[in-house]
Amino acid sequence: MQVSVIITTHNRCELVQQALQSIFQQTRRPDEILVIDDGSNDDTAVSLAPLADKIQYVYQERMGVSVSRNTGIRMARYEWIAFLDSDDLWQPHKLARQLQSLRNQPEFLICYTGEEWRRHGRWMNQGRKHRKHSGWIYPYCLPLCIISPSSVMLHRSLFDTVGLFDESLPACEDYDLWLRITCRYPALFIPERLIIKRAGDWPQLSQQHSLDRYRILSLDKILQSNRLNPSQRRDTVDMLKQKCRVFAQGCRKHDRIIDALWAESVLDKYA
Repeated sequence: MQVSVIITTHNRCELVQQALQSIFQQTRRPDEILVIDDGSNDDTAVSLAPLADKIQYVYQERMGVSVSRNTGIRMARYEWIAFLDSDDLWQPHKLARQLQSLRNQPEFLICYTGEEWRRHGRWMNQGRKHRKHSGWIYPYCLPLCIISPSSVMLHRSLFDTVGLFDESLPACEDYDLWLRITCRYPALFIPERLIIKRAGDWPQLSQQHSLDRYRILSLDKILQSNRLNPSQRRDTVDMLKQKCRVFAQGCRKHDRIIDALWAESVLDKYA
């Protein structure tokens, strides 16, 4: 089993070096490391130049995280693909543990792990809504994204079936992809906290966008795809209605009438 690791980064010179060090310290090293630089104008390129014998560095104009990940997927040479966000870290046995689990349970084509959360270096507790599951987890993926991209390892054949990251989404692109995958395939969950998700003073997509807007778009899109079984469709319609109502109420409260009308129009489609 051979693994390609894809890191996307934008103006995170120091953070991406720390992320790479966590890859270099793996007890089972990946077979290739692709760093896709999404238009950085800091010292990222200069700082990574000494690592040319260990990584493949690709610079592209600023196009967003979905385009960057898709660039990496298209370039990846190996059958198994893992992602690492440039502000996250891997525990040293992350890859080894996932590969062994996938060897032991070859019916799974996607695997994800538990997470440790830190903000400014301090431990953060996870809420009940972030609880993770193994098997047919589609219903648990509907409220929010429970699979961290930095924890996932998946077989590249899944992209041939469900498509790549949706490049029209500026946020929730991972939520959208996991819905498309988990409605068709079971996911293997390893409860060990094998990644460290970090938050600090640097910009994060979750802080820059109204996430439920893009979750609504993703839910509407998967309903229109006609890929869901009756049970999945019922659960998805129920979740879409809930999110539309909450989003519309919040928009009206803050006088964002156009956004509220949009959410209500989506809701009307499934009334």
